[in-house]
Amino acid sequence: MITGLDHVALAVNDLDAAIAGYTALLGRKPNWVGGDGGARHAWFQLPNMALDVITPHGEGAFGDTIRKHLAEHGEGIWALAFTVDDIEAATKLVGRRGLRGSTPGPVRSTHEDGRKRYWTTSSLNPADTGGLTILLAAPPRDGVAWPLSEPLDGEAAAVTQLDHVVIHTTNPDRALAIYGAKLGLDLRLDRSNADWGVRQLFFRCGDAVVEMGASLKTPASDAPDRFGGLAWRVADPDAVQARIAAAGFDVSDVRTGRKPGTKVFTVRSGVPAAPALMIAQGLVVE
Repeated sequence: MITGLDHVALAVNDLDAAIAGYTALLGRKPNWVGGDGGARHAWFQLPNMALDVITPHGEGAFGDTIRKHLAEHGEGIWALAFTVDDIEAATKLVGRRGLRGSTPGPVRSTHEDGRKRYWTTSSLNPADTGGLTILLAAPPRDGVAWPLSEPLDGEAAAVTQLDHVVIHTTNPDRALAIYGAKLGLDLRLDRSNADWGVRQLFFRCGDAVVEMGASLKTPASDAPDRFGGLAWRVADPDAVQARIAAAGFDVSDVRTGRKPGTKVFTVRSGVPAAPALMIAQGLVVE
């Protein structure tokens, strides 16, 4: 049913500042800036997902939704959208499994130069998804994938793709039911670490991972889940760290990651949804 992570949507107060920040962070240009429905947005397309950065702009129902989210939660992740091959069938299937979804409907974005994009989504009821905004998204109508965002200074110093998105859950059994049984994501690992005080669930979603984290120090509850941060994949962590540091971000040193064969560093601030983790996989770490 779900074939991958379509996009991660961020709500921001100042779109131009967010565009500048994420262009510098990712080392890539947005491939679309435009809007409709009372919102303006920028789209950064990577091979395994897109980052959709959105701000209210004028009057419209969608802008009101983003405005309400900003008032209640501040800047950060607003929604996850999962790609499905057949959105009508997928909406019916998850509905039978207890995830109520809106009737699939068109979304339009008008580029600043007048070009238009159309896609189709269904929004799942947050009462059924642990309080989070989860969307189902059909592939582009014409079957042609959106063009990738161009690197600023070559691929070596750019973020290559999303590694994982983090969700903090108050109820890991509820998370297993929603993301595993109902959405059908592939649970690859369920581990608890007393030293870290956390239980982690890792769901594979195409070429990305949805990581759920639950505290071992507090009992499970019906309180809503909340989005955490984003972890981005890089090929050359030293080159990317140097580039981001030169752009004025507060970054840590490159260090050996917890997972064997990885190097990581943290971008502590500078963009909405920070801190962000940068990770290089499959390295020979001395």
